[in-house]
Amino acid sequence: MQLAAMQQALAEREAKALRRSTRALGAVSGRLLHVNGRQYLNFSGNDYLGLASEPKVQQALCDAVSQYGVGSTGSPLVTGFHAAHQALSTELCDWLGVERVLLFSSGFAANQSMLECLASADDQLLLDKLCHASLISAAQQHPSQAKQPLRRFAHNKLASLEKLLQKTVSARHQLVVTEGVFSMDGDSPDLPAMLKLCQQHQAALLLDDAHGIGVLGPEGRGTAAAQGVANSELFCTMANFGKALGASGAFLAANSTVIEYLEQFAKHYIYSTALPPALCAAVHCAIRLVRTEQWRRDLLQDNIRLFRQLAAEAGLPLLHAEEATTSWLDRSQHSAIQLLLLGEASRALALSQALQQQGIWLTAIRPPTVPPNSARLRITLSASHQPDDIRFLINTLRQYF
Repeated sequence: MQLAAMQQALAEREAKALRRSTRALGAVSGRLLHVNGRQYLNFSGNDYLGLASEPKVQQALCDAVSQYGVGSTGSPLVTGFHAAHQALSTELCDWLGVERVLLFSSGFAANQSMLECLASADDQLLLDKLCHASLISAAQQHPSQAKQPLRRFAHNKLASLEKLLQKTVSARHQLVVTEGVFSMDGDSPDLPAMLKLCQQHQAALLLDDAHGIGVLGPEGRGTAAAQGVANSELFCTMANFGKALGASGAFLAANSTVIEYLEQFAKHYIYSTALPPALCAAVHCAIRLVRTEQWRRDLLQDNIRLFRQLAAEAGLPLLHAEEATTSWLDRSQHSAIQLLLLGEASRALALSQALQQQGIWLTAIRPPTVPPNSARLRITLSASHQPDDIRFLINTLRQYF
């Protein structure tokens, strides 16, 4: 693509209020962030449990830097796998009840590896229509597209999935891919029913639980555990360390055979520098806190309930506002992701900018991240938020509706 075409594409995005820009943050601490010397209430982050600024996690990172240095010095199969990686892997297996895990530099890399490696050229990939871009990209580029084009079932609709399973029986294997908590809608699939359907058709179920891990289920074991499904019943699970665990990186969890296969054939794993061991030590500490400090999840749920109550009283057009929660989740648990649906990208952008003027950081989510005419404010709540923060947000928002 030549420069002129690039400039035209950028201009078109600008004209449609879809052009994004990066803002350098001065500091982020729990519920607050600072930009150019000004303080904002942060309702756009994914630090659901407040662990990114937890002193114990920070100290674990500092102590491990003194022991291991800054980087891992190589790819995992060369010199990059240290005792801290092994300790984190062991903790993850014990926490989630799985045989083995494999660590990755990001959720995007882990999702790409999961689909690239675990589906063959003769297999059929079936994805929920609202799956994350990393999953869609991997599926669209997969060699199976030559024989079995990607099929996408209606969002969280089992009847739609069942029809596709029936239509694609000629494939060697069928792999169904969904998310535990959908990042742009904040809702969840009925995993027990979906697993049963997959078992009836001898299809594999793969789960991206980036936004469920740490937040949902006993000890924060994720969406599957919250719905009574053992992680070991899933063919493969991806989750990352950049949301509720407050760090970065990701992992795939499965039985020993699946993980051994990924270890031998996943290019993102084989040819990337391993996660810094000090970061692994920090994540290990964060998991210990997630497992033992239930008060973080309790406080998060208190904040979510307060937000939903006040939003309903203010008449705000929340997506899924009429649902107490999806019926297949424990009714005491709600997603930390709450959506204020606005429609036009220009309206979402204008409201986001107006809120910034009043000290609230709430980013507009616009196409192509979400479908056309479904631009929104993606409100993320944290255990770090105080009740008065939520009241201030609602009272500010109601001025515009």
